[in-house]
Amino acid sequence: MKDTLMAHSTSDIQVDTIILPRDMHRFDLVASFFRLRKQIFVDRMAWPLHHAEGIEFEQYDTFDTVYVIAHQDGRAVGGARLKRTDCSFGGGTVRYSYMIRDAHLGLLPGMPTNLCHGEPPVDPQSWELTRFAALPLPGLAERILEASNTHLHRLGASDCLFLGPPAFLRMATRLGWTPRKMGDLVGNDDGKFLAFACAVRQPQMAA
Repeated sequence: MKDTLMAHSTSDIQVDTIILPRDMHRFDLVASFFRLRKQIFVDRMAWPLHHAEGIEFEQYDTFDTVYVIAHQDGRAVGGARLKRTDCSFGGGTVRYSYMIRDAHLGLLPGMPTNLCHGEPPVDPQSWELTRFAALPLPGLAERILEASNTHLHRLGASDCLFLGPPAFLRMATRLGWTPRKMGDLVGNDDGKFLAFACAVRQPQMAA
């Protein structure tokens, strides 16, 4: 049986920035990224995430989101989600903003509330990058992160916040960022992770 998570070459992979709602005509690519997330996070890593009809999605996948998606022959092979930290959504008594801040405020069951030493930012120049996923292809993760930085640099953003395992911080350092830990290493049933911020830098290559 063909492994749906395999891509054999990086030569024809494109990395595109999908800005919603402007790029709704390309939502098929976002849906492909949702399918990849389900295959990686739910099927392979066994994270207890909401999924249906073969896709993984959650409350932060709203129609004001930016997706940086690597794709090959119309199929997502990697990507990340970008959200501005000063936006909020939801009704009733719960208003969501972004993952790190909502976890800090105790709005996300199962997520530690001690991710950050201080109050996470609410700032139009600060963005959060989450749901980073990439097939194990040479240079693919780096291309997605570089494209994300390039997009934020074009917007005049100052900082990008991350939530991930310690290896993610090390990769950011290797790629030229200067990570600043927002809190201590914490964990839950999904593993160990930490929140950190990086200053958006001058792009190093075309993305």
